[in-house]
Amino acid sequence: MTDFEDRFWSSRDGLKLHFRDYPGPGHTDGQAGGEAGGQARPPVLCLHGLTRNARDFDVLAPRLSDRWRVICPDMRGRGDSEYAKDSASYTPMQYCEDVLALLDREGIDRFVAIGTSLGGLMTMGLATVIPERIAGVVVNDVGPWLEPAGLARIKDYVGQGRSYATWVHAARGIEGTQGAAHPGQPLDFWIGMAKRIMTLSSNGRIVFDYDMKIAEPFLEFDVDNQADLWPAWEALAGRPVLVLRGALSDLLSEATMAEMVRRLPGTEAVTLGNVGHAPTLDEPEAVAAVERLLARVD
Repeated sequence: MTDFEDRFWSSRDGLKLHFRDYPGPGHTDGQAGGEAGGQARPPVLCLHGLTRNARDFDVLAPRLSDRWRVICPDMRGRGDSEYAKDSASYTPMQYCEDVLALLDREGIDRFVAIGTSLGGLMTMGLATVIPERIAGVVVNDVGPWLEPAGLARIKDYVGQGRSYATWVHAARGIEGTQGAAHPGQPLDFWIGMAKRIMTLSSNGRIVFDYDMKIAEPFLEFDVDNQADLWPAWEALAGRPVLVLRGALSDLLSEATMAEMVRRLPGTEAVTLGNVGHAPTLDEPEAVAAVERLLARVD
């Protein structure tokens, strides 16, 4: 028996999109679960990275759902959400619009955002349009400035439709591209990651669980002429904020994280040892930091 419900919503351009709903205590449809000082807690909205899906949070979400409603959407083109008819819609702006449709569908007025990589950029995007609805924020290994080396590495693998005969082969393939970010991890770790980001295809091969066309807009991104996202970051002022960074990250630098804290005083910044881009949020230090952030929201 799972501890979540598979649910769906519609994008404004007609796609059927999927989310995992971990109802939390005292949940009724469309309402946040749990109580905090006599008032309903806002739900936790978990936003995954570029090539990931709702399964990215399959350890963290159950841990939090004993006290919080947790919602983990599959962005368009990932997991159990429909693929876009036009690959040009695979952009952070469109993903934010899809999330707004989900929030409206569920009647959610306030939420806590936990965003990994692309999900963190989406969180900043949402802060520019609905800052009053964001109750707290966790940004995982991403910031307003993205290191060109990390972007170049992602460009090297995104959209490549490799397939594998077994989960062990898939795990070794993932380790080959991401081993530097998670050094020394055993085979079980890589099998677990493979099952989060891959799926069994109709022909029996194991494939990545996303539309390869998500790469098309991303590959056109000019890493040396990035948009100024600092105003979006500063739009998060006035609420609890946590920034997590992998010590080995090639996407979020120490200098950028320090500037993020300087611009938003009161932000907690935690660097996680022996991990790169991106921390899985299963790390004990990450879990403890997320718990502290949620206690501040309470």
